[in-house]
Amino acid sequence: MKKEYIHVVDPTRIPVPGNKLIEEFIGLANNGNQQVSVAHMVAPPHWTEEPQKPEFDEITIMLRGQMHIEIAGESVVLGAGQVFMSKKGEEIRYSNPFNEENEYWAICIPAFSVERAGRKK
Repeated sequence: MKKEYIHVVDPTRIPVPGNKLIEEFIGLANNGNQQVSVAHMVAPPHWTEEPQKPEFDEITIMLRGQMHIEIAGESVVLGAGQVFMSKKGEEIRYSNPFNEENEYWAICIPAFSVERAGRKK
């Protein structure tokens, strides 16, 4: 009988610069799932990353703190209890310019990979 569920006890930690924590529970790094990735993230105060043009849709669910998002020539501040969805192919930049860390979940469809993230160098 084929197992029809996934129960993740130990996420895979994905190393990134700037002391940001990424723990992937479902996705390519953790269990080879190419369809979707689900990751828990904590970004320290004043963290930023390079702009990217991902090959996946991304849903960000803020738990605490705030996230600054630059997309389509606009700036969005995403606060705790709010959700943001970006579509693949849009250039986007995430940062935490605030004085407190933030915590959120990210869901990427199809699954996140460094190659699919389309980060600018």
